[in-house]
Amino acid sequence: MHSVIKDIVKATEKRVENIQCKEGKAIDSDLIKRDIIAAIKEKQSKGKVPVISEVKPASPRGKLMDISPVDAANIARKMEDAGAVAISVLTEPDFFNGSTHNLAEVRKNVEIPVLRKDFIINKIQMREIESDLILLIVSILGKSTADMVRQAIENGFEPLVEVHNEEELYIALDTNAKMIGINNRDLSTLDVNLDMTVKLAPIIREFDKNNGAEHIIISESGIHDVTDVKRVIDAGADGILVGTSIIKSNDIYKKTKELVEALN
Repeated sequence: MHSVIKDIVKATEKRVENIQCKEGKAIDSDLIKRDIIAAIKEKQSKGKVPVISEVKPASPRGKLMDISPVDAANIARKMEDAGAVAISVLTEPDFFNGSTHNLAEVRKNVEIPVLRKDFIINKIQMREIESDLILLIVSILGKSTADMVRQAIENGFEPLVEVHNEEELYIALDTNAKMIGINNRDLSTLDVNLDMTVKLAPIIREFDKNNGAEHIIISESGIHDVTDVKRVIDAGADGILVGTSIIKSNDIYKKTKELVEALN
């Protein structure tokens, strides 16, 4: 694992120590969850690409743009208007400049599902802020992945379980998660290669065929244009998660729409 990822995990551990929230149910137990799986299937039925478009202020490689809660809401509305199936909001503050305030403001201003993108290492983080989906990363959770998936479901979240290689994939397949994210980034080098989706997506499809299961596959990282979209969809991905290429574009609406309509 790259030293940057280790640093993020250490920072997250310190952040978890400072979280002050009550035990029990999530903050707003009356929140009506938005069904991401139904939304993805509906988008596919219309010949569109299910794009989870990300409100991403920065990456460990550098800042992309300053995003306040008001900015986050405005950006998310553009993404929704362009046809995004869901909005991903970074809440990791130290390396990605994210915040739970951004997530809260986004969810108030869009009608589509919202994913919390963070390094979730402790169930107490699930009681910080409401969202429809939550990211769980196998490379960080390891053997506790299945338990964290169970905790997420019990707390009302749809877990998106992220894998980076075949070993992690089998851990993910041994959980109750319905959604698996294939991250095309190598966590030892931080290099990106879409070959990871090409390699892993067929394994998931074969597993589902042999076990009577049905997973939603999301390809993450390194998707920049229509050619990239077609490649991962042809490999078996149901949808994509895109942050950097949309945020760095001159027109967030136009770029999101381009990816949503990549198969047209």
